[in-house]
Amino acid sequence: MAAPVTGDRALWIGGRPLHERLSAELPALVKSVLRELVSRIPAYRHLPAEELSGDISRVIRQNLQSFISVLRSRSLPAETDLAFLRESAARRADEGIPIDIVLTAYHVGVQVIWNALAPQVEAADVPVVMEVNTLMLRYLELVTPTVAAGYLEQRRTIFDDEHSARQTLLSALLEGRPAGDAAAQAGLRLAPGYVVLAVAIAPHPQENEPGLDTGVVARRKLRRLRTELDRRLREPALSSLTTEGGTIVIPLAAAPGQGADDWEWARIRKVVAALTTAAGVEVAAGATTAAPEQVAAAARIAQEVLDVAAAKGHTRGVFRLEDVLLDYQLSRPSPARDRLARLLDPIGDQEELLATLRTYLRLGGRRQAAAELHVHPNTVDYRIRRIHQLTGLDATQPADVSILEGALVARRALREPAGDPP
Repeated sequence: MAAPVTGDRALWIGGRPLHERLSAELPALVKSVLRELVSRIPAYRHLPAEELSGDISRVIRQNLQSFISVLRSRSLPAETDLAFLRESAARRADEGIPIDIVLTAYHVGVQVIWNALAPQVEAADVPVVMEVNTLMLRYLELVTPTVAAGYLEQRRTIFDDEHSARQTLLSALLEGRPAGDAAAQAGLRLAPGYVVLAVAIAPHPQENEPGLDTGVVARRKLRRLRTELDRRLREPALSSLTTEGGTIVIPLAAAPGQGADDWEWARIRKVVAALTTAAGVEVAAGATTAAPEQVAAAARIAQEVLDVAAAKGHTRGVFRLEDVLLDYQLSRPSPARDRLARLLDPIGDQEELLATLRTYLRLGGRRQAAAELHVHPNTVDYRIRRIHQLTGLDATQPADVSILEGALVARRALREPAGDPP
């Protein structure tokens, strides 16, 4: 083996500085890395040929040159030398290439170098090979977080820009302002119609568990719900959600009344059911459809429908105006509503009786009501008889059931004016 000249820090294998050998073979190494990437990672096979031979090949070359420089100097790249890798990762983020694919490319690069030098190693070169291995590991230890940081920073910027633009569009729709410019800014087309959902999200059981950070539990619930919402829809929904609920606006392919309405509603019900499963809590939604200029009014109706459904004890599923039409009308101001509400005045504020009546009417039976209220069925019977004595209305008689249900809705509407929380 030829000895290095005094002061030479390069690593020698087979009588020649390793960096010189690899530099001479650089074009072939770039092609080898590219072949390995295309062979191992399906996503690379779907990239345009000009992308592979252009920007991707340049990144591979830069990565190999950077590592060859490490072998020459036996020192890791300085921070300034890593700027190119960060910028390259940002471009991959812009192109939507997954981060695991991006990081794998760097590992494949050093693997190809290792495979190239292995056949040239002689017994006397083993100490050098061990040092090369150490430098490889340290190089990847440095490069991997650098590339990941550049990628994630760009993705965060993209997400912030997209989120801000979508929120601007949602605000325009919910405020009844012209939304065409906001849609263009968000990179979205203004849909011919929208499904507008007013959503209620129940607390997760762990939100009330002592010793746990309830804020973290609630945010995890909301994150799972948002992820499932994005996964389920062909086009991105516009949403303003807290851990308790909010508004979701979903684009329609056709104007309301001009598309396959039954099919669309079946799809929306499946989406909300999937949100319930993903979040691990009950999710209920008041829903209606609207043209873009009518979304603001539709959002108010959807919230009113949700409130009426909640008053009936519904905590999951999708409810349209058609589903709660009578109850919705009874919740509107009118002399008839006021007289209907007064039918329950003899009960006063006896919440046990009112809760029993609501539960009995919703579940349709004494045993079911007793199980939910955690009382004996005889207790339910006693309370229903007491309500009959006070009001003259018998919840066990079909003729009185509708009147009692309407009276409960009217009473709630009088005591909780529109806009107040339930």
